[in-house]
Amino acid sequence: MALLQQWRDKAYDEKANKGDLQRLWAAYFQKEKEIYAQLLQNPDEVVTGTVKELAEKYHVDLMTMTGFLDGINDSLKEANPIEEMEEDTNVNLGFDKTLLYKNMVGAGADWLYELEEWNAIFDEATRKALYKEQKSSTTIVKDTKIYPNDPCPCGSGKKYKKCCGRK
Repeated sequence: MALLQQWRDKAYDEKANKGDLQRLWAAYFQKEKEIYAQLLQNPDEVVTGTVKELAEKYHVDLMTMTGFLDGINDSLKEANPIEEMEEDTNVNLGFDKTLLYKNMVGAGADWLYELEEWNAIFDEATRKALYKEQKSSTTIVKDTKIYPNDPCPCGSGKKYKKCCGRK
């Protein structure tokens, strides 16, 4: 069975004890934060290796590294083959800084997008702009409803039902 499926079976097990799952995720988020802090210290370096080598490098177990690779995959310049990944699969961590920051915001991971290491990559104004851009990209804005007796938006001065609202 591929590593990703094993990770998902473990991390998203609906039959598991809730306390065990909370502890698993709490430990995972702490390790994830530590790995990102290291990666962001040298953001232009593309870290490569097998899944097992990266797990050893960042002092995490294979499942934690698999979860990390699953999480960062959408932010990479070149995606990893995470669906069929095994411990000897070569992977890379060459991420797009802007995309990674926005994906962290989109995931609501404030413990990640508020890491100190971001200060050396983007200034405060840039971080605010990226935050706002990400948040507004998921906001649905509905057009104002035009009623039959409203002035026609085409600017004719007629009521909508006597102008553009005719069928």
